[in-house]
Amino acid sequence: MSGIVTIGEALGLVIARRTGGFDLQSDAEMSFGGAESNVAIAAARLGVEAAWIGRVGDDAVGRRILRALRAEQVQLHETVDADAPTAIMLKDRPRPGRSRVTYYRGGLAGSRITPADVPSEAIVGAQVLHVTGISLALSDSAAETVLSAVRLAREHGVTVSFDVNHRSKLWSAEAAAPRYRELAALSDIVFAGDDEAAMLVGEESPLEQARALQALGPRQAVIKRGEHGASGIDGDLEVEVPAFAVDVVDTVGAGDAFAAGYLVELTRAAPLEQRMLTAAACGASACRSDGDWESLPSWGELRELVDGVGDAVQR
Repeated sequence: MSGIVTIGEALGLVIARRTGGFDLQSDAEMSFGGAESNVAIAAARLGVEAAWIGRVGDDAVGRRILRALRAEQVQLHETVDADAPTAIMLKDRPRPGRSRVTYYRGGLAGSRITPADVPSEAIVGAQVLHVTGISLALSDSAAETVLSAVRLAREHGVTVSFDVNHRSKLWSAEAAAPRYRELAALSDIVFAGDDEAAMLVGEESPLEQARALQALGPRQAVIKRGEHGASGIDGDLEVEVPAFAVDVVDTVGAGDAFAAGYLVELTRAAPLEQRMLTAAACGASACRSDGDWESLPSWGELRELVDGVGDAVQR
């Protein structure tokens, strides 16, 4: 039994330690990343049972990912692919203040996930199933895996959470938008950046975007606006929250932290305002150091960030 179960690709991550592209320098360190595994780690650090379903290669990178997820107390439903390696992403800094990510993922283990890799009991036994638009773009089998899991969750009353998480390097906005709207219609919660919401429902104010997303089918819709805060809607309730001011080191993983904070509070039946405040605090906290998941916060770190804000983020 899990509070939150996620499905998606996890990739090895090679990060440059000095400014300059990998064509010019080779000082780097190894980690891993992936939107869905980030959400699982963030939820586990906040005390909610979390699980990850995915596929990795039978290689050192895959073993590293699985070992780290276990160390973070994430329950695993993994498939180890003997015929394809784990995907890799390279993150370098061609010049100060700019990061660049290059992916090597097509046809590799994560994209080869199938509905047979998903244990039905893991979905049926969860409070929340969380998926992203990344899986829709990886491959036909990855898209079918996510849609199959979402349909199973709906049949059994499991809350479905969908983060658009558009990746322009995987597909165009024109190709992606209809598929995102299809998945939004099957979801209970949709998270989107304001630019992603514009892709799906047009250029409106954040709350108008949230209402338009809600009209597609989900009861809850949340618009993430980075340093400008966030806007959320749940039924007839509407809430806008400001961003927390932090010294930003790296924004990678902030959206995943935001979603995890919201979902953790949802599993505890918190009201919308509390869900939104905790989400915003989690997103801000994740920006304070490098890495996809290493800076995801505990409750203690959130208290340190938002001392005096109130019960919304005090545990």
